[in-house]
Amino acid sequence: MNDQNKFDSAAFLAIVSTKPGVYRMLDSHQKVIYVGKARNLKKRLSSYFRKTGLSTRILTLVSKIAQIEVINTRTESEALLLENDLIKNLNPYYNILFRDDKSYPYICLSNHEFPRLRVYRGKTDPRKGTFFGPFPSAGSIRYTINHIQRMFQLRNCEDSAMKNRSRACLQYQIKRCTAPCVGHTDEDSYSKQIDQARLFLEGESDTLIEQQVAQMEHYSAQLDFEQAAAIRDRIEMLRRVTEKQFVTGFKSDIDILACVVNQDVCCIQLFMIRNGTSLGNKPFISRVRLSSQEEDLLQSFIMQHYSRHPSPAEIIVSHTIPDRTIVETTLTEIHQLKVKISPSVRNKRKRALENALNNANQALESHLLSASHLNKRYQSLIEMLQLEQQPERIECFDISHTMGEQTKASCVVFGREGAIKSEYRCYNIRDVTAGDDYAAMKQVLERRYSKRRHEAALLPDLVFIDGGKGQLSMALEVFEALNLFDVKHNLRVFGVAKGVERKAGYEDIIDEGLNTLIIKLDSPALLFIQQIRDEAHRFAITGHRKARAKQRKTSRLEEIPGIGIRKRQMLLNTFGGLQGVQSAGVEELMQIKGINRETAQSIYDSFHA
Repeated sequence: MNDQNKFDSAAFLAIVSTKPGVYRMLDSHQKVIYVGKARNLKKRLSSYFRKTGLSTRILTLVSKIAQIEVINTRTESEALLLENDLIKNLNPYYNILFRDDKSYPYICLSNHEFPRLRVYRGKTDPRKGTFFGPFPSAGSIRYTINHIQRMFQLRNCEDSAMKNRSRACLQYQIKRCTAPCVGHTDEDSYSKQIDQARLFLEGESDTLIEQQVAQMEHYSAQLDFEQAAAIRDRIEMLRRVTEKQFVTGFKSDIDILACVVNQDVCCIQLFMIRNGTSLGNKPFISRVRLSSQEEDLLQSFIMQHYSRHPSPAEIIVSHTIPDRTIVETTLTEIHQLKVKISPSVRNKRKRALENALNNANQALESHLLSASHLNKRYQSLIEMLQLEQQPERIECFDISHTMGEQTKASCVVFGREGAIKSEYRCYNIRDVTAGDDYAAMKQVLERRYSKRRHEAALLPDLVFIDGGKGQLSMALEVFEALNLFDVKHNLRVFGVAKGVERKAGYEDIIDEGLNTLIIKLDSPALLFIQQIRDEAHRFAITGHRKARAKQRKTSRLEEIPGIGIRKRQMLLNTFGGLQGVQSAGVEELMQIKGINRETAQSIYDSFHA
């Protein structure tokens, strides 16, 4: 943009209002590139044009501004709603938009004589039946319906199919329906099945299990062991399904939102809890073009998501959002329900939030490793590093230790289709001074390539060393000593060092001449290198954890303080042996009489730490 067309920020700021409102930034083509809201428009907009303290990405945004339009509002709440509507309608380049156009599905129990179980989307109507949900994804609702059919054998066929059947269908044969269509069950018996299904869907699994245990004991006393065995199997299935639900004890409706950002990609993981039952989760992944913080991204998501979907009474968030009070007030007005946003939680809410954060990290990692996401980065890597030909095999090394002890080295391998996990290797580093990363790097490279140095096909095309010029120099010495460059003429080696700010996303890439390459922060190639380096680091940490777990695997119930003969026997009987105890979660272990949370955690840690 030349000086004549440059936006006159001083003249604009001299007349802009100090009231709350929304602003739209337009480029030279009159296209909206960013929408924001402010409590004080003058103060907020002035922050974009200060002379110092702006990030590179904000400066890039400001350089593209040709015009700014503002809309004054009476309140911040109005500004928040208007900002949300404009982002959805205009989809500005620099705003983040979490797309979720579909309505959430429900489980519906119809009002028929023999109620039908089905998936339902749309506005709930009590005249059509009883609704449970909403569920965050089709996968979670299919999982729930599948288990309800196996446990309670309710019909899911259309009314026309039920009326015209002359014999039971396959669902009856595989014990997923009691076939009311042909009179294999009466209305009273089917009503009992419905009542049990309702208890399960309402989160009353404990009550349901107690009823089933009493019924099993009744049949046992009557010497009807076949019926008792069938109920026993149902109880076991109920326990397994309940174990899949990571939270218990909640009585109200709660949503849990966890936000993580990595390599300019944001993932917000949503977990939905209704009546104490986890209805499943759904990740929302989007590209972040400005240097937004997790709390800002969470606030944007909350407004976008709950303007389209019902809000629960409580929303637990992983970060404190900037305008929490205003957002709570706005959501309360929209849904006519007192909404509370909880950034600081304890006990069971804290454990549920930690689980959501773990799932968010896993979902984001899977997204970054997807083949479709890699293709663009792979091509950019070839151009940026000026490679002679396309590398078919990329290897990356990382050194990891605990306070200088238990040093391990990891090697991860990437190909054209992404990570080749079957060829990952983790090396135990021996006989080096604690904390000597140079010696550790030398050892792992010698062990890795000394047996491969005579055949070019066994060598990689591109090697990344996690470290600065010192680690890279050591790697080059090893490669020269092994004559690897003579065996494979197109072999290239680069170092990946933490930048001056030592922040993720600001790494320095160092070439064989120990020169630091100039790379744009949003370069797909840089993101690809970061991804490979992060995978090497993750794999090294995993090696540490496996080693510690192997040392502690000999722990058994006899070694756990507070577990005597009686409790040990109860655990083994309840879970069907030591393997069942090992696979049980903390909440499930606490169901055993006499075992509190501390003891349950000790049992769980003895098998999983």
